[in-house]
Formats: sequence, C-alpha cells, structure tokens
Amino acid sequence: MLALKIAWRNIFRHRGKSLVIGSILALGALLLTLGNSVISGMEKGLEKSVVESFTGDIILVSQDQIDDNVILDMAGKPLEDIFRYDTIKPYLENSGLFTGFVPAGKDFVMALNEHGGTPGFAFLLGINFADWQKVFPDNLELLQGQWPQSTGLIIPSGSLEILYTTMGTWFSPPHSELDSSFMPKDAKENYGNLRVQNDIVFMGHSATNTATDIRMTVDAVVKYKALNVIWGHFILTDINSYRQSMGYFNQDEEQEEISAENLALLSFDSDNLDALFGNDMDFEEMFSQESVSPEKEEFVPKTEEAGVYQMIFTRIKPEINRQAAMDSLNRLFAQEDIPLRPLTWQTASGVIGSMSILIKASLNVFVAFLFFVAIIIIVNTLSMAALERTSEIGMMRAVGARKGFIARMFMLETGVLAFVFGNLGVLLGFIVVLVIRSLNITTDNDMLQLFFGGDTFNPTFGLADLLLTYAQLAAVTILAALYPINIARKITPLDAISRE
Repeated sequence: MLALKIAWRNIFRHRGKSLVIGSILALGALLLTLGNSVISGMEKGLEKSVVESFTGDIILVSQDQIDDNVILDMAGKPLEDIFRYDTIKPYLENSGLFTGFVPAGKDFVMALNEHGGTPGFAFLLGINFADWQKVFPDNLELLQGQWPQSTGLIIPSGSLEILYTTMGTWFSPPHSELDSSFMPKDAKENYGNLRVQNDIVFMGHSATNTATDIRMTVDAVVKYKALNVIWGHFILTDINSYRQSMGYFNQDEEQEEISAENLALLSFDSDNLDALFGNDMDFEEMFSQESVSPEKEEFVPKTEEAGVYQMIFTRIKPEINRQAAMDSLNRLFAQEDIPLRPLTWQTASGVIGSMSILIKASLNVFVAFLFFVAIIIIVNTLSMAALERTSEIGMMRAVGARKGFIARMFMLETGVLAFVFGNLGVLLGFIVVLVIRSLNITTDNDMLQLFFGGDTFNPTFGLADLLLTYAQLAAVTILAALYPINIARKITPLDAISRE
C-alpha cells in the first residue's frame, strides 16, 4: 500500500514525464485496438465473401485427387471424378457436422465463336440450383433475366467481360434490354454496334476425348456480391447440362441392348479378322448368346445424384471447429471406405487462400511491429526518468528502502499510467472504429476486398478483441518496465550524493 501511495504521488510530482509516458501508452493502445479490429473484421468478412458465398468451409474431393488447388487452378487440369454420390450422401447427412452441402461438377470449357474469331474460356460449374441456393443463399445479385428452375445457364458479369474481350460478343438473356451499367468501358463505347447473342455453345474436354459441344440459352446475368472478378470466372449451369458438355453419361440417357451378333462382332479379336472370311467360322456358336446389355450399365446413373461430380462444397455447424471437422471426416472416410478426402477452403482455393493468409499475417506483423516500437519508446522514456530521479531514489535507499520496494514503486507507477492512458487509447480506438464503419467505405477491387474481408471496409471490435488488446497492453507495460526497474534498483545512496 505504501508503494502505491508513493507511486501515485510521484506520477503527479513528475507530471511532464508522466504525461509523455501516458501519451505513448495511449497511442500504443489506440493503434493496437485499430490493428486488432481490422484483423477481426477481415476474418469475419472473409467468412462472408469466400466461405459463405462460394467455397464453403470444407471441400470434399476424390481420394485420387493429387493437386489440392481444386477451385482456382488456372491450368484447367480436369479433377478426379467422384462416383455414386447417392451412396455417400447418407453418411454426410448422419455425420452431424454440416448445416448443408452441395455436390458440383467443375471443369474448364471453351466457348465456341460462331463468327469465326477467337474462342472464349471459362470454368463451368454444374450444380443443382435449389441445393446451391440453400447452401449459399443470397450470394448472387440478379442483374438481368430470371433464375432458372431445374435447367439453365447463369453467367456472372465477370465472365461476360472476359468473353466479350476474347470473342467480341456480348451475351444477354432473350427478351431483356441491354444494360450498360455492368459493361466494360470498350463495350459501352461500342454500345450501338454490339454483337449480341442470347445463347452460347460450350465445348468441354476430357481425358478420353468424349466431350461434346452443347448450346445453351442464357437465363440470367448475375453479380457475386463480393470478389465478383474472381468468382466471376465460374459460369453456373445445371449438372446434367454440365455432364453432357463433358461427355459424361446422365440419367436422361437410355441404356440400349446390343444383339448377340453385334456384341460378338464388337468383341472379336482384331488380330484375327481373316477368320471372319474362312470356312471354319462357327457362326452358330458365335451368335448363340442371348441379347445382352453392354458394360455401360454400371456407368449410367438412374438418378441425378448417382452421376459424376468432382467436388462437394460443405458448410459445417458454427459450433464445430474446422480442424475437428476435418479429423472427423478423415476418420469417417477411413472407417466406411469412402474414397473422398477433405480440404480446407484456404487449401482448395489456391491463390485466394494464400492471399488471405498473407494479408492476415501482414496485419499481425504490423501489430507486432507497433507492439515492439511501443516497448522501445517506453523503455527509453522510463530509463531516462529513472536516471533523472537518481537523487530521489538514492535518498529513499538511504532511509531504508530496499531494492524490491523501489522495483514495486516503479512497476506501480507504470501500471497506473498504463491503466489510465491505456483505457483512454482503447476508448479512442473504439470510437475511430465506429467512425470508419459509419463512413461505409466500399470498393469493387478484388484485392482490396480481400484486405477488407468483403466489399465494405468493416473493422470489428468485439469482446475477444478487447481482451486481446488488454493482454497486449499489459505485456507492453511489463516488458517496457523491466529495464528501467533494473536501473532504479542499482541506484545507491552514494549515487545520489555524487549526483548532488
């Protein structure tokens, strides 16, 4: 108690130095508050603009998939297929991990230029529209046309710009007036002479060269509410149209029976074709089999969900940790022999996940830099204050004050200043955060949106951020006071006499 009374007296006795040290602590608390709120706002914003809008928390891919960058692989390499999703779905539903999930087919497609020019390219995402909207509600803003029901084509404005740049054609839903509000600059300048088309021909590709071209009418033009340029590379279509463009079988295709004669001819040894024309050919034995179905039977899905997909987007329950969900899924897949493996959204989204981690790391480094700068400044200021008070401390030592008492007195002085001015700095930081949020600063730039955590700069300062700021401020105070305390402890009565 005596040390606290003397510490409080010394603060007022040395008002100038106390004010300087307090101002530094207040500024440090202000900057730590702002830094933590920006990081927190970015994390929450990324949840909304990436996880809640497109990728989900965890992406499930085939066990045979080698490359983890399955969403934004610009090389256009086909992903490994996921078969019989209808048998996998019950396990996912009964896992208790998810609020929702939706399977999708994803591959690179060529948009054929029917006017003889350069073709366009995009990612085609085959989905069930109703399931997609349940998992990712309100992630798209309708600009033109109308939402398709079971089949159709949705083109984001980002893809429209890319296709126009390469093909010179502007795609628009039928019976819709041209809207120049989301056109690129050169399209607006050429508005009166635009070559407009209501349908588009896609050609997929596959390792077996079985992909086909498919003509589809544009049903709607949309805009992703965040990261529109990045997610705008993905054109959405129904899963059956996607499979058709990629050469996969779907449930609309009927299985045909092949007669015994044709089957025998198809399976005949190509190295012994001369036997077909010989006298010893036993046609009765050859054609004695009944009509049979080809091996195609096991590949033709009877339902939409039994067909081929490449990934499954999932949203885990808010109370479940992502890493815990990953561990649970790995155990489930191993126990039930399910040929899938989980990927976090950061891993699956490649450069987007890497950029988000890099930006967060940079912000944390900036906060750490502020942390150490504040320590150095406060150390210097307190050290000078300790040396200037050599006479005072020496006299206290002369009348019986021990080193421990001097150390407690200095720590209490610093602690009181940190408490008063630190709270002032936190309060000012909170006010600045509120002011920034009220300004509603927005951007259409995708890189800034990664920094903002969305299209709006929305720093957030909650209870966790407040506790973190106080912990950082306490660490700054303790670390900054250690060296000056050591200096004060070494002052002796002889030093006071020498100074005088």
